[in-house]
Amino acid sequence: MRHPPVVGTDAIGGAELAEIEALYRLRLPAFRRVARGILGDAEAARDAVQEAFAQAVRKRQSFRGDGSLEGWVWRSVVNAARMQRRAAEIRLTQPLAEASELAVNGHQPDPDLRVRAVVAALPERQRLVLFLRYYADLDYATISEALEISAGTVAATLSSARSSLRPLLQEVPE
Repeated sequence: MRHPPVVGTDAIGGAELAEIEALYRLRLPAFRRVARGILGDAEAARDAVQEAFAQAVRKRQSFRGDGSLEGWVWRSVVNAARMQRRAAEIRLTQPLAEASELAVNGHQPDPDLRVRAVVAALPERQRLVLFLRYYADLDYATISEALEISAGTVAATLSSARSSLRPLLQEVPE
């Protein structure tokens, strides 16, 4: 489901507090899903989203309106999650090699664990583009704003990620 971007500025420049609040209420689950994908932990994701929105409120006057408010806030959420991940040294999942060795009592490992491990093995930019496209249902323009890359780079990165995942995921039992 596509959501209309929340865009606008107040008379003196910047974003209005009401617009940030409306975006928060409208898209909070998506912001948390993406942050959780980056961090691998629901509590840490809530903290990162909270910090990103607090920062957006504090720095709302710096929003220039060059792009959408949603793209500007997504950039803040992604950066907050990435900084928190680095600071805490949280690993997304187990490495792919370890996940494939998790057979218990002769049974195959949980396919969800394997998928998470395969996604975690992607380069960071590919993971972020996947999360923003499929966890947040963002269009290429908003992803490009959030990650500060061109829409063409978003398309190429998403294509590369899909190509990398395709052979690895063909092995996952249904």
